[in-house]
Amino acid sequence: MNLTLIKKEMASIEHINVLRAPIAKVYEALTTKEGLSSVWTTELNVKAEPGFINEFSFGKDTDRFEIKTLVPNQRILWHCIDSDPEWIGTSVSFDLEEKNGKTFVTLKQTGWADVTEFYRHCNYNWAFFLYSLKCYCEEGKGINYQQRQ
Repeated sequence: MNLTLIKKEMASIEHINVLRAPIAKVYEALTTKEGLSSVWTTELNVKAEPGFINEFSFGKDTDRFEIKTLVPNQRILWHCIDSDPEWIGTSVSFDLEEKNGKTFVTLKQTGWADVTEFYRHCNYNWAFFLYSLKCYCEEGKGINYQQRQ
């Protein structure tokens, strides 16, 4: 019998959204306390500095991401070091591109071990995160976790 080991691909979440906002405004929203508290959660500790550990709290749960890459107006990369066990070791990236006065935001969460119920829940919530980012950048008001409760 020939046994072949098959390398399992890691799962990823990927979304893109187009914002009618300057790329600098979008980058600022994704890297500052003001922006991230409007878009994601008011309970946070963030700093736009590679190596810093951003903390985002949602009630009793806290997610911690090490900032791996910050390229102004182009790319943000976080690596999850503390959260739900399915998130630890995943990476979240935001790639930005400006075309014809609009900013294209590609969000990816890579490194998922499997497609689970939690993965599907997070997939939905990342899409909502991008909608909140769009509202914040275009209209000045996002829809953070506290407003969704």
